[in-house]
Amino acid sequence: MNESQLVLFVLTSLVVILIPGQDMVLVMSRGITQGAKAGIVTAAGVSVGLLGHTILAALGLGALLMASELLFSILKYLGATYLVYLGVRLIFSRTNEFEITESNHMSFRKLFMEGSLSNISNPKVTIFYFAFLPQFISTDIHNPTFYLLALGVSFSILTFVVKAPIGFFAGMASVWVRSRPIVVKLINRVSGTVLIGLGAKLAFEQR
Repeated sequence: MNESQLVLFVLTSLVVILIPGQDMVLVMSRGITQGAKAGIVTAAGVSVGLLGHTILAALGLGALLMASELLFSILKYLGATYLVYLGVRLIFSRTNEFEITESNHMSFRKLFMEGSLSNISNPKVTIFYFAFLPQFISTDIHNPTFYLLALGVSFSILTFVVKAPIGFFAGMASVWVRSRPIVVKLINRVSGTVLIGLGAKLAFEQR
């Protein structure tokens, strides 16, 4: 992976991680109802759950990428299309993804397990990994499985780096965000536009 691909991977990953969704709601809700440490532990669980998707994608796609450049190209365009789809869906979203519900007190161990299971049992994450990771691997790489694992682990680390502070500051931030629906709409519009642009760039990028 060259420097431009690395920058694109980090930028795309950060945009995707910041998209409001199931994991974000879980991290924020645990931070709000049980405190900053609970939010951080839940974020750690979510990040570890991503490692399961990493292994699945690496084992399933490693041999495929080595065997067929045509299939690799198909995955490339499918992945780009999926990013555009996510972007369009966000732009036209009318729901407030930050609705928070109260919950019973849970131990840190249970919070961690809840975060992991919530993520690894989400089929949308599996589909996203299969579409997303191959975009950043060149066709001339001899061991794509290793690079898929490395990218997946990096995405997991980035997830924790982003979502742990969100869990920590959820108590303060969530009150402000929920009282201003326009903020959620703005987040969705900006994230959606960036995803569409990145999807188009990936589709037309020459390797």
